[in-house]
Amino acid sequence: MPGHSSHAPQAPVRVRVAPSPTGDPHVGTAYIALFNYVFAKSRGGAFVLRIEDTDRSRSRADSERQIIDALRWLGLTWDEGPDVGGAAGPYRQSERSETYREHAAMLVDRGSAYPCFCTAERLAELRERQKAEKATLGYDGACRALDPERARERARAGESHTIRLAAPQSGVITVDDELRGRVEISAEQIDDQVLLKSDGFPTYHLANVVDDHLMEISHVIRAEEWISSTPKHVLLYEAFGWPQPTWFHMPLLRNKDKSKISKRKNPVSINYYRDAGILPRALLNFLGVLGWSYGDDIEKFTLAEMVERFTWDRVSLGGPVFDTDKLRWMNEQYLHELSHEELVDALLDWRLGREHLVRVAELVRERIKQLNEFIPATAFFFSGDLDYEPVADKLHIPETPNKDVKKAILELVERYEQAEEWRASELESISRGFCEDKGLKTKHVFMLLRLGTTGRKASPPLFETMAVLGKELTRRRLRQAADFIAAKK
Repeated sequence: MPGHSSHAPQAPVRVRVAPSPTGDPHVGTAYIALFNYVFAKSRGGAFVLRIEDTDRSRSRADSERQIIDALRWLGLTWDEGPDVGGAAGPYRQSERSETYREHAAMLVDRGSAYPCFCTAERLAELRERQKAEKATLGYDGACRALDPERARERARAGESHTIRLAAPQSGVITVDDELRGRVEISAEQIDDQVLLKSDGFPTYHLANVVDDHLMEISHVIRAEEWISSTPKHVLLYEAFGWPQPTWFHMPLLRNKDKSKISKRKNPVSINYYRDAGILPRALLNFLGVLGWSYGDDIEKFTLAEMVERFTWDRVSLGGPVFDTDKLRWMNEQYLHELSHEELVDALLDWRLGREHLVRVAELVRERIKQLNEFIPATAFFFSGDLDYEPVADKLHIPETPNKDVKKAILELVERYEQAEEWRASELESISRGFCEDKGLKTKHVFMLLRLGTTGRKASPPLFETMAVLGKELTRRRLRQAADFIAAKK
């Protein structure tokens, strides 16, 4: 019965959260981490943090650092992980490459996987042909028919190849999900997935299954978007002869229109909510309410209270709506409970601490004559959303339709997403490169950036200001400025 485990293992509970360090720490990561943490603690088990950084082109060390900092800020501490160690380490997939190669070779030796020598060009042609014929997209198994010994010889000789799983070509693959019941998928829908890429690095599927087994993960609690991958994982468990973990696929967080939560409709970075002054306990409570019912119509509860009362039958599959108005309301409840001393401590931990004030003071020291001018000169550093009406007449690019101005701002924001470090020199370089690519004058674009990020025609140096404001507030404000411009008549 969904919501109750009919075959829960007797072994100690071990769960994990496994983010990829390819961007900002996502509220969806916090949501899944919360339920893993709460379940583990409610059962006296272990909560593991694993960094899934096998995507070498997109993984970034600063992203890993931000994820760790954000989860610690929330209070979701782990028993094992890359920063605290543990008996099942290492906890970064990039440090486990030899393990994956050994396990891929194990499957080849068993006949459960095979080397594939198809070139990228052949695979692209295959895909285009399948599209033209309106056929199911997927690998056609061309190398599966090769003589196994001859294929191994070619691989040993150094010929470029991948390793693919020899998936069953008929039958049904069954996934028993504790929240959703039995899910059955025809084997014909699963092609021979790549397990090991030609560079010797694993795909997500191989690394995920090998790590979960070797780290003795008993329950896999993740978002429902991974349901489509789970049959592939089931096949891998069967190919290795390993017992499966117990599966739980949590409902995805949604926007108010029921679409999947996205940064274009709501900020999705944990850091944004931290910088906007949301208390960590309020954000955790809010995420808990989204996916689970405390009971007795109670919405406000602590992390410890959630652990004490947690059961899976209180999880709702109804597509939880990430309502920022409700989050602000919940934060208000927690703020109003603080003593005066606790409120001051919270403000100092936020943006009124010495470290942040020093960065702001550096930018405005030459612009003030008396101390009492500091607050008016820097108010935009400490506020949230801005009012653009007072500067509406300046929010434009000459001889450019407003819809194109919006498009340009949003495209520039996307380029900022790729910044290796959020510092003034890199922001300026990205911005100048953008202007050159688009044939736009820097004076027009830079004024838009100044107005969008500060709401003022004059401010401290632009890119230094953006650096101190931080990535989350800067991007949020620029997206809102773009919407404001597009709405102007």
